[in-house]
Amino acid sequence: MGKRIYNFSAGPAVLPEEVLLEAQKDLFSYKGSGMSVMEMSHRGKIFDEIIKTAESDLRKLLEIPENYSVLFLQGGATLHFSMVPLNLMPPKNKADYIITGSWAKKALKEAKRVGTVNIAATTESENFTRLPKQSELKLDPDAAYVHFTSNNTIYGTQFKNEPEVGNVPLVCDASSDILHKKIDVKKYGLIYAGAQKNIGPSGVVVVIVRKDLLERSSDSLHTYLNYKVHAENNSLYNTPPTFGIYIAGLVFKWLLSMGGLDEMYKRNVEKAKILYDAIDSSDGYYKGTVTVKEDRSLMNVTYRLPNEDLEKKFVEEAKKKGFDGLKGHRSVGGIRASIYNAFPKKGVEDLVEFMNDFRKNN
Repeated sequence: MGKRIYNFSAGPAVLPEEVLLEAQKDLFSYKGSGMSVMEMSHRGKIFDEIIKTAESDLRKLLEIPENYSVLFLQGGATLHFSMVPLNLMPPKNKADYIITGSWAKKALKEAKRVGTVNIAATTESENFTRLPKQSELKLDPDAAYVHFTSNNTIYGTQFKNEPEVGNVPLVCDASSDILHKKIDVKKYGLIYAGAQKNIGPSGVVVVIVRKDLLERSSDSLHTYLNYKVHAENNSLYNTPPTFGIYIAGLVFKWLLSMGGLDEMYKRNVEKAKILYDAIDSSDGYYKGTVTVKEDRSLMNVTYRLPNEDLEKKFVEEAKKKGFDGLKGHRSVGGIRASIYNAFPKKGVEDLVEFMNDFRKNN
């Protein structure tokens, strides 16, 4: 096999090598079945075991209570920007949205098509360089739910604790940091996450929803857009992304074998500290884009160099050294190092060494 590079892509992103190798081993004939997971019936006995095991392992990792449904769906988080309000906003037809970046704005846009949306807080006037403080939230106690994005891949910010929203159900787009640490699922009404950052390949969305909220899903909804229908059919209303669910299941097993989410969080904190320390000790040559250090993301480290020409040179030279995906999002520029669960600590250490050399030479 060819040499692996250090993949800093924001998504689709790096997967555990152990998972890739196991999938490769079973690709042609899954566990001696004579067919690949990509070829087998989603209603057959073998796949039934795959999807049930994946759900069971996810429940173990996050300690998901029995009064929550776990769904493996499609459409990316983007489809769920619409599905969440369509299912959860009635009958009040109003919701609160905390706006902390581009993805939160896209979720807001779709929610406005369904009902009245109150922007509970936004830091857009500061170019999303920090998160709103709890004291800044202007919440409606009669809202159907409060929506927030836990981690912002573009701007490099991340909520370390959930916003406090009283008795209103909390809804979270956790696409880019789900499973990076243990969370208290009981604090949430619904969590949704595109798989392609910390769970598995693109094409799968994990939805964790409190069962009583499914009663809000109206029978008048288009069938596929109805969470209740998917829950009643155990994610098998139609053909699900079978191979993606299989890979996600392998990732869940990998996380359990690594010691679970407390161990993963410890590793993520350690990796991020190595990179942020290098930025902070560079006498301003590298400058983090997040203005409040407590808001810095453990998943997506964003920073700038003294000018755009140097940034371009940095990305080009890094790629030649085997560091890929470091160019910042096209909307903001700069540098972005995405260091999700599967990204190795050695890769962060090697990047820091490259950064120190680049600074000396430029």
